[in-house]
Amino acid sequence: MKVATIQMVSGSDLSANLAEARILLQSAAQAGAELAVLPEYFCLMGQRDADKLAIQEPFGNGPMQQFLSDCARELGLWLVAGTLPISAPSDPLANAPAGSRVFNSSLVYDPSGACVARYDKMHLFRFDNGVERYDESLVLAAGRQPSTFDLPSVDGHSWRIGLSVCYDLRFPELYRHYAQAGAHLMLVPAAFTHTTGHDHWELLLRARAVENLSFVVAAAQGGLHDNQRRTWGHAMLVDPWGKVLAERAREGAGVVVAELSWELMQQCRSRLPALEHRLL
Repeated sequence: MKVATIQMVSGSDLSANLAEARILLQSAAQAGAELAVLPEYFCLMGQRDADKLAIQEPFGNGPMQQFLSDCARELGLWLVAGTLPISAPSDPLANAPAGSRVFNSSLVYDPSGACVARYDKMHLFRFDNGVERYDESLVLAAGRQPSTFDLPSVDGHSWRIGLSVCYDLRFPELYRHYAQAGAHLMLVPAAFTHTTGHDHWELLLRARAVENLSFVVAAAQGGLHDNQRRTWGHAMLVDPWGKVLAERAREGAGVVVAELSWELMQQCRSRLPALEHRLL
């Protein structure tokens, strides 16, 4: 199965970000990809965390979701739409009225344009090194459920695909859950900070692939955004043996494509049946 992972440097102009995403998705389709993955926050990297509240949409309705459906249908792609802000209900326990927080949601569209899966980011990023400070819980509501979907590929196999987002990458139990559920591929749309990405991005992606004997495909934000935040980038595809199949090894927008081999995955799992040896 040929898969494209996309790198962007999204800014605070929603229309410009969508236009850029469409160009990159067209490149993915022209390269023969069946599945294309956009990065986290592909639609907006705002000047303030609260900017995403202004563009939130109810699930199943809104111009961003229509855009994604149209792209999938017109380009004939399976499309995993990084993340976009989906409205969350009120939460009296957190003193959060409706509209004050959103889910950071990854939506999946099939080539007919139908939304076939949704994953709300479960683990919310918090980081403070005295210079950079982030706390996603101020505007995001945490998701509660893992999510998979099945993609019947032209290679004759049905690929089970597990969904995750960015900071989830640090929680291996989520990916082990997907492995136990029969996943062959795990997706990680992300906007890793340059600071943490430099030290941990590739290490964590390759670890998740090796320990679960699964492909891992990571889309990324990569560069200096107009809010002066810098993200690490390095969108990549990793095979079940931990080998980086393809990578965008520089900043800036682009598309990285690689062929994922079902036979290679089965060979890895056959010669090292670690998933069968779990004790806990």
